[in-house]
Amino acid sequence: MNGTPNQNLRTEAVHNKRQLKTFITLPFKIHKDHELWVPPLLSDEWDYFDPEKNPAFHKNDTILLLAYDGDRPAGRIMGIINRRRNIRLNERNACFGYLECYDDPAVANTLLKRIEEWASDKGMKKVVGPMGFSDQDPEGYLVNGFEFEPTLATYYNFEYLPRFLQKSGYTKEIDYVVYQIDLTKPIPDIYPKIVQRLFDRKKFDFPEFKKKKELKRHLRPVLQLMNESFSGLYGFDPLTDDEINAIGKKFLPVIDPRFVKVAYRGDTLAAFILGVPNLNYGFRKANGKLFPFGLFYLLRAHRKTRQFDLLIAGVHSAFRGSGLDVYGMLSIIDAARKAGYKVMDSHHELEDNLLVRSVMERLGGKLYKRFRIYRKPLT
Repeated sequence: MNGTPNQNLRTEAVHNKRQLKTFITLPFKIHKDHELWVPPLLSDEWDYFDPEKNPAFHKNDTILLLAYDGDRPAGRIMGIINRRRNIRLNERNACFGYLECYDDPAVANTLLKRIEEWASDKGMKKVVGPMGFSDQDPEGYLVNGFEFEPTLATYYNFEYLPRFLQKSGYTKEIDYVVYQIDLTKPIPDIYPKIVQRLFDRKKFDFPEFKKKKELKRHLRPVLQLMNESFSGLYGFDPLTDDEINAIGKKFLPVIDPRFVKVAYRGDTLAAFILGVPNLNYGFRKANGKLFPFGLFYLLRAHRKTRQFDLLIAGVHSAFRGSGLDVYGMLSIIDAARKAGYKVMDSHHELEDNLLVRSVMERLGGKLYKRFRIYRKPLT
């Protein structure tokens, strides 16, 4: 770039289906030659970004923006004001998310400035991101670990995007760290002993599952426990009943019973953990489309990887310190090993969550990725 302003650069808000199609399909063009990028399913994208299908649009203030260089779509961004979160935390924050552009800092800066102006006009005092409607959406741009396989529900951005944010005045808000655990290495002796003591005391029940239909009655308690165990964590919003029902309906068909582990104390769900094989092969082969062959590729994707991805885990506050966190990790590691997987990705852990990080490190986990959420005060 020679520093001369691009007079052909303009932005427009998304108001119709034609613009929304451009917004949804633009990343496929930007990442066309990006080797490790994983295309999302277009049907999921249409559902997510359609206010008629996604009730989150009615609970938040939102704006979708496209940037054009002349007549050529050059970038996109979403602005979100999470009213419920702002009230709960007594904040006046806006979020940006889904920022995509070619290697052109002027495009990124123009889109960010529009979001900042929009947020300021609505009385906000800070912009943070990348974030979505909730922590179930991708959060944080990858800043270290670009050479490794991405995982489900995380960004795999170009290395230039964090630089563009810094040039636009954004600084670090918080980092997520990700560990890789070598499943071929032995577990330290102390951990199986902790789990055996749990079994010997017979205070908890540990049901195992073989069929998906056996999971159905457990999904709602799992999602309700998320509300309890994740309360107070950065970026987490308690799930409403409607959101619990929607998430359960969406994920039940793709969950493998072997990789769901739970513990009960009587009728109370005390802990849970679940993971999935890395499905990147299937998503890349599908290239956004379930039909005619995309579904076939996705169903076979677990055979094409040796990586297992931890998705989510939680322990009821009343039972923390009991060893259930160790039971969860060892049981999911054992299931992944039996299925033939060689490494496990821990998914996002807040950098200041030292308790969870210590467990990962004692199990031999190596910090291999870092994601960052940025902030910028509005004046």
